[in-house]
Amino acid sequence: MNTIPMTQKSFDKKMSELKELEDKVPEATQKIADARAEGDLKENAEYHAARDELAMLNARISDIKTELNQAQIVDPSKLPDGVVVFGCTVVVEDVDMGDEETYILTGPGDEDYDEGRILATSPIGQGLVGSKVGDIVSIEVPAGEMRFKIKEIRKGDV
Repeated sequence: MNTIPMTQKSFDKKMSELKELEDKVPEATQKIADARAEGDLKENAEYHAARDELAMLNARISDIKTELNQAQIVDPSKLPDGVVVFGCTVVVEDVDMGDEETYILTGPGDEDYDEGRILATSPIGQGLVGSKVGDIVSIEVPAGEMRFKIKEIRKGDV
């Protein structure tokens, strides 16, 4: 079974989301029963919408439970200094373009690409993990190859 690195904060956030979704199941089930009581199910749009809603709730609940079962709680402050690891912030320079980017390596549910929060398991994340300041890494991405020079590494920003 693959493990999913996750901070305690992220784990707690997922648990909260799971509870909220599970609390919605009885209401969704009641909507199905109410719509069923209205008669012919073939032409009953409310019944079909309620069934779809319950199916989506159950699918999301299942996904979250799988993530939580595979979660490996990581305390970024206890990870090694001077090397790119899950939970750190890394400042890189695109060797070919000269642009500077800042990435925070996160776990599922914490990514926000507009803010530079990328999955540690993404192609860029995987390419950066294990690097040290001064290293130049080549990373295969869907658009081709990117080359980054590691400029700075900070821990615990997740």
